[in-house]
Amino acid sequence: MTCDSRREGLGKILRQRQRLSQCLCVSLHATLQTALLFKQHSEIMRLLRLGVVRGVRGLLELQRVSHLHRSAHTAPKLEYKPIKKVMVANRGEIAIRVFRACTELGIRTVAVYSEQDTGQMHRQKADEAYLIGKGLPPVAAYLHIPDIIKVAKANNVDAIHPGYGFLSERADFAQACADAGVRFIGPAPEVVRKMGDKVEARAIAIRAGVPVVPGTDSPISSLKEAEEFAKTYGFPIIFKAAYGGGGRGMRVVREYEELEENYQRAYSEALTAFGNGALFVEKFIEKPRHIEVQILGDKYGNVIHLYERDCSIQRRHQKVVEIAPAAQLDPHLRDRLTSDSVNLAREVGYENAGTVEFLVDKNGKHYFIEVNSRLQVEHTVTEEITDVDLVHAQLRVCEGRSLSELGLKQDKIRINGCAIQCRVTTEDPARGFQPDTGRIEVFRSGEGMGIRLDSASAFQGAVISPHYDSLLVKVISSGKDLPTAAMKMNRALTEFRVRGVKTNIPFLQNVLNNDQFLHSTVDTQFIDENPDLFNLKPVQNRAQKLLHYLGHVMVNGPTTPIPVKVKPSNVDPVIPTVPLGEPPVGFRDVLLREGPEGFARAVRAHKGLLLMDTTFRDAHQSLLATRVRTHDLKKIAPFVAHNFNNLFSLENWGGATFDVAMRFLSECPWRRLQELRALLPNVPFQMLLRGANAVGYTNYPDNAVFKFCEVAKENGMDIFRVFDSLNYLPNMFMGMEAAGSAGGVVEAAISYTGDVSDPMRQKYSLDYYLKLADELVKAGTHILAIKDMAGLLKPEASRLLIGALRDRFPEVPIHVHTHDTAGAGVAAMLACAEAGADVVDVAVDSMAGMTSQPSMGAIVACTKGTKLNTGISLDKVFDYSEYWEVTRGLYAPFDCTATMKSGNADVYENEIPGGQYTNLHFQAHSMGLGNKFKEVKKAYAEANKLLGDLIKVTPSSKIVGDLAQFMVQNSLTRAEVEERADELSFPLSVVEFLQGHIGIPHGGFPEPFRSKVLKSLPRLEGRPGASLPPLDFQALDKQLRDTYGDDITPEDVMSAAMYPKVFQEFKEFSSSFGPVDCLNTRLFLDGPKIAEEFEVELERGKTLHIKALALGDLTKAGQREVFFELNGQLRSVLVKDTLAMKEMHFHPKALKDVRGQVGAPMPGKVVEVKVKQGQKVEKGQPLCVLSAMKMETVVNSPISGTVAKIYVNSESSLEGDDLILEISE
Repeated sequence: MTCDSRREGLGKILRQRQRLSQCLCVSLHATLQTALLFKQHSEIMRLLRLGVVRGVRGLLELQRVSHLHRSAHTAPKLEYKPIKKVMVANRGEIAIRVFRACTELGIRTVAVYSEQDTGQMHRQKADEAYLIGKGLPPVAAYLHIPDIIKVAKANNVDAIHPGYGFLSERADFAQACADAGVRFIGPAPEVVRKMGDKVEARAIAIRAGVPVVPGTDSPISSLKEAEEFAKTYGFPIIFKAAYGGGGRGMRVVREYEELEENYQRAYSEALTAFGNGALFVEKFIEKPRHIEVQILGDKYGNVIHLYERDCSIQRRHQKVVEIAPAAQLDPHLRDRLTSDSVNLAREVGYENAGTVEFLVDKNGKHYFIEVNSRLQVEHTVTEEITDVDLVHAQLRVCEGRSLSELGLKQDKIRINGCAIQCRVTTEDPARGFQPDTGRIEVFRSGEGMGIRLDSASAFQGAVISPHYDSLLVKVISSGKDLPTAAMKMNRALTEFRVRGVKTNIPFLQNVLNNDQFLHSTVDTQFIDENPDLFNLKPVQNRAQKLLHYLGHVMVNGPTTPIPVKVKPSNVDPVIPTVPLGEPPVGFRDVLLREGPEGFARAVRAHKGLLLMDTTFRDAHQSLLATRVRTHDLKKIAPFVAHNFNNLFSLENWGGATFDVAMRFLSECPWRRLQELRALLPNVPFQMLLRGANAVGYTNYPDNAVFKFCEVAKENGMDIFRVFDSLNYLPNMFMGMEAAGSAGGVVEAAISYTGDVSDPMRQKYSLDYYLKLADELVKAGTHILAIKDMAGLLKPEASRLLIGALRDRFPEVPIHVHTHDTAGAGVAAMLACAEAGADVVDVAVDSMAGMTSQPSMGAIVACTKGTKLNTGISLDKVFDYSEYWEVTRGLYAPFDCTATMKSGNADVYENEIPGGQYTNLHFQAHSMGLGNKFKEVKKAYAEANKLLGDLIKVTPSSKIVGDLAQFMVQNSLTRAEVEERADELSFPLSVVEFLQGHIGIPHGGFPEPFRSKVLKSLPRLEGRPGASLPPLDFQALDKQLRDTYGDDITPEDVMSAAMYPKVFQEFKEFSSSFGPVDCLNTRLFLDGPKIAEEFEVELERGKTLHIKALALGDLTKAGQREVFFELNGQLRSVLVKDTLAMKEMHFHPKALKDVRGQVGAPMPGKVVEVKVKQGQKVEKGQPLCVLSAMKMETVVNSPISGTVAKIYVNSESSLEGDDLILEISE
């Protein structure tokens, strides 16, 4: 053979070997692919590790091993099938979560929605949306498999994602998808069936070697089976829905008496939520941690875990906060949990995403609970710490991708940092997490670095219905560790602003700040064992509440009764210039330095006449129906402090102003006192104390009056003018003692009536007043006062009375108060000053005269240059008066000049007190008796004589007034009343007076009138309040805190003690409308005009810019939508049109102050009424069952009694506080 031929032959052999080698490589590659796909025998892996597969012999050996494995494990033929269109058979945030993932992968999306969800965001986020379950109840629509499959087939849907809840764990749904040729994004139907059946899942866990909790082997079918289980294993036990999770159908039973009720409730909840009420029973493990492991499997038998989540923070077995990874979890326990989870998944050939849930007891032992064969609500925290998009993975696995193709290998999954998920729900933690429903008026979320939001219903204008879950938004924070993630979460929750519905955000913030949560481990009893989590920081919500108030006024008019139809002035007063710096010292500095006795000596030693300014109280009580607001008093207060520092005092509190502040002005009287004290630190404050009646119209226990004076003194009150409407000394002594023990200046005031200068009128003679004064001075009064409520003091009577008092008590300061109804007030006060009075009462000029006090300017001018010189600048009086002249225009609807153009000297005949004169004039006009006011005044004089000629001061003046109006309305003369006294139905105030409820009048009660009226009614002897038991302030404080929360102050307690009903209404108003005292008076009374722009200062540095935009039409619910622009953003509020609603039928509401009226604790549907009309019930007995947001609540009887009337039946839909039934005791 030649050399060339040898080379040719060698080349041929080499080329053959090369071709053979290429073939071997291709064959080897195919074999290796098969080996990797089907996880063949370890011998293949050994050969691969050796890396010595060479030539035909090596290849044949590898193929032989692969063939042996394939023959033993026949695998289905699989292929990658891309998904082009996905339907989500769900609603809310999970639907949107899946839509977003699909969009990222270029997959078209389809939403389905119920009739109740037409306005929900999830249907807007999809490429297509279709109605399902027409005519069905809200939940049933999403459980209607035929409709869902029909929509899927009609719209060429490739795959259906079930989300969580609803049909997500229903094997029949997964099978229906398969039968329709639509892929189910989740495990195979058989796996869903096995895992969805808690009992079968338990058996599989046992087979896989996973520890389980003792429980029934199959769903129970009767209460008797539950009883037998409890006898065997003891209490506590737990019922669980066999075909669903999420806390629905789950009830813990701790004793036999609770067994039947909880069985029924668990069955009903499971049936409603999952369409199957089957239950199984387990032994309940006390205080475990709830740890779950996220798993992910593909179609090729591969299963990985993505570590664990701690879901221990729960209430009602529903998760509230989830954490990944679990804090302080032993690494060996973590390995056991994850290993057991993967083994269990492999045991059933698990495909797609799922969760294996465990309980971990105090000793670190873990017990399998269940497998959730779906995506969990809390999957987000796992995504954050592993950087794995679980929904992407679900979709790709469903398409046929292997985990390795997706880059998901167990050794590549790492934990990175920590993540927390908080479920922000529309639930009220303060009311046992009762679901709240309604319209979201404001929504502003917390965002920023480390924060993720998954939501659906969270937007302004969204309507939260009672039909579905209360989840509003999932907030997920991530950080390097738990404290960092918690800090970010706390900051984000603080940024949230949700108005219109209540949320659990304050509760979540308490959890995040809890030391145990941050630095230790928590178990499922964490919420129950930390009651301080419910010490919720009140949500201010001031801006939205103000918009509600303004909208209410725009729709329904003023919240305070308006006597005459006159609009407030559009002109705002100009505040006079106030110098910078602290105000000059005044008489209060003397009081603080030398005490009450030293103060009295300084007053008596003062040269010139001292003035008390009543502009801040009695002047506007007399002229403007006590309606002047703190807002306008505060504006002028600094000017008074700087320019009227030599006033004896400023009367600004007590009397009618106390209850009117809450009742009609919706502001706190104590806050008025506090704020004015801060602005007027140098002028003494004076209040009116009605003796034993304090600031009320009835008798109070002695300790209540003492406590009131103490709290008033602590809040800045200095001088207590103590009086009694009958000059009844026992009542006065008690009030004087209360004021004195509080450290106040005691000014005992004798109420004046009659005419000491008229020798024909001897009931209230000079001697009468001198004897009273003797007793008051002996009792230790610091100052002696004459209180002329009707302005009856004529100049001559003034000289006689004050002169006699000065002669008898040369060392005691004398203070005189009068009204200018007849026009002689200035002359009378000058006469008093000449006779030796130290102090007289005046009001600034524009607030003086008529039924108010004499003019300050007139007194200042008349005494200027005399020994009675007041030391007050007339120019400053003019500036002060100008402010009030314009301010008075703001109160035009209450101004007495609207109906009364002048004072009247007939007051000397009828003796009507100044403030009451104004009120009677208003009332006469409002009743159409304006032209008969003369008759009203005459009747007042006659009524006074019927009652024995009384001292007429509140409350005795009201009694006379009530009797006078009774006489006018019934056209009765004095003689007719006396004759028919035993048959007439008199006003309650008259009857109680005759019984002795306010004391004993001078000269005794009129007879036989008293006996004829009272007949057999009981009579009180002596001081009425002396027999009253002490008021339990601790119990009252607790009651108020239970009702209104822990921000109750000692001042609130006193308000509730004085006026329980008024205080309750004030708190309810504040809860609805917030702090309206920041509004200017025109806006408060009349509301804004359309297109009007204005600013409201909530506090220093926080100013709202508001514009009123429009008023909507009346809705079917009797509401109008009012539109505003707030700080540049559109806001709207729904306001009930009270006038229109009177003509529309609505379900009655339960009245909170009526014990027997039982209202719905939350919106929802009545599932069962457990009592009948006429049935006797015990306190705590179940009355009915409500269902809302798939949660059932038993409404129990608040009292024992008889069911008087039932207002609901099964299937009734209720709003919060709707009346369910009435119980008579």
